[in-house]
Amino acid sequence: MGAGHAHKLYRHGHSPVHALPAHCKIAAVFCFVLVVVSTPREAVWAFGLYALLIAAAAGAARIPAGFLLKRLLIEVPFVAFAVLMPFVAEGPRITVLGMSLSESGLWGAWNILAKGTLGVAASVLLASTTELRELLLGLQRLRMPPLLVQIASFMIRYGDVITDEMRRMRIARLSRGFEARGVRHWGVLAKSAGALFIRSYERGERVHLAMVSRGYTGTMPVVDGSAATRTQWTRAAALPLAALAVCLLGWTL
Repeated sequence: MGAGHAHKLYRHGHSPVHALPAHCKIAAVFCFVLVVVSTPREAVWAFGLYALLIAAAAGAARIPAGFLLKRLLIEVPFVAFAVLMPFVAEGPRITVLGMSLSESGLWGAWNILAKGTLGVAASVLLASTTELRELLLGLQRLRMPPLLVQIASFMIRYGDVITDEMRRMRIARLSRGFEARGVRHWGVLAKSAGALFIRSYERGERVHLAMVSRGYTGTMPVVDGSAATRTQWTRAAALPLAALAVCLLGWTL
């Protein structure tokens, strides 16, 4: 985790949200999602207010709406599942546009769509304003098990390494006139996958030996020991505290 590592979700900026420490933002998003999940599904107006809070946070972070909406496409499989619920769920049924739909299925679909979309939006906003290296350091400062942090760090780094190796192997096949067009070419692709596995395994061994030779004992050094100030924690807590107030109103009204 000693070097920076850019990712496609991150959008470089100098907003107040970008300036907050990573562990403050992680804690704020986690608490916000907990509050959203705890809100009764019947309080439809509350989810509209949550969306406004997310929009306000995105505005403070200077994240364009188009950038955020494109990243929300990751939840399309969950949307498809939610759309099917009114048709397959049991219980009392109502007629909507000539279709017989389950009332409990409609509420379940709404519950998944509203809470899932808000959770994904908050996560995308976090990733858009925080670099991967800072996210890992933030998890480390929040006392997440060190082994899990290391696994996540290596997975992120060597995922790109393996992807780049796959790209080079593909270019090598194309330069030799190979192009997969059918089942008869699956053997070549299988051999390429085997070669990729062996190369990745050998690379992992070399990296581990290099780390051990440099004093690695199972824990990664903390390269950023700065603590968040009270002002930074207060700014980060604004989103979950506002959401908590909306949640309490949703339970009482």
